[in-house]
Amino acid sequence: MLEIKEIDVYYGDVQVVRGVSFFVNKGEIVALVGANGAGKSTILKTISGIKRPRVGEILFEGKPIHKIKPFKLVELGLAHVPEARRLFVEMTVEENLIMGSLHGEAKRQRSDSLEMVFDIFPKLKERRRQIAGTLSGGEQQMVAIGRGLMSKPKIIMFDEPSLGLSPILVRGTFKVITKIRDEGVTVLIVEQNVNQTLAISDRAYVLENGQITISGTGRQLLADDHVKEAYLGV
Repeated sequence: MLEIKEIDVYYGDVQVVRGVSFFVNKGEIVALVGANGAGKSTILKTISGIKRPRVGEILFEGKPIHKIKPFKLVELGLAHVPEARRLFVEMTVEENLIMGSLHGEAKRQRSDSLEMVFDIFPKLKERRRQIAGTLSGGEQQMVAIGRGLMSKPKIIMFDEPSLGLSPILVRGTFKVITKIRDEGVTVLIVEQNVNQTLAISDRAYVLENGQITISGTGRQLLADDHVKEAYLGV
């Protein structure tokens, strides 16, 4: 479904991603894990059109997308749930969700999508008229995920979805991500919570200093000595 081919990405003259290649098959959960500053978030921004690769290309369903504008990528079926939620904090929960469904097919299916989001997150239905900025961190994360789902994505990308959440809410967030995959949406996740991320991932890539150094199934990486020492504290 998604193929990243030898991309180099820069901020000004500083190269942060070096020759990165990986792929995501339809129906998978694929993880990018690594330390802060490794380039994980930059890769997601590049896939979603916020950044442009200086070298390399990105293919979605076999077609190059690395020169397409971000709003057009949403229409093609890519959704990006950014780090730190990035909600419209003075708008209601429902208004934030609706912002995820402004293009053709998503707009036509808005009512059904709202009910689907409220089924996944019953608390949001209770708080649909509440101003988003007054929600707890966990509730705001629910809104951010729900907004991404409102666009009717084929693939949804999560950037640090567990950031700032309590352990209970973290477990709930990973259960929701698994449920999203089980309902037919492909998932690419960037996360520092390596243990729980690898536990739900079909495959994963370790990113270090802007380069992929290890890849394998989630289970294989959980058993890898370098991963255990560097990221799991074992």
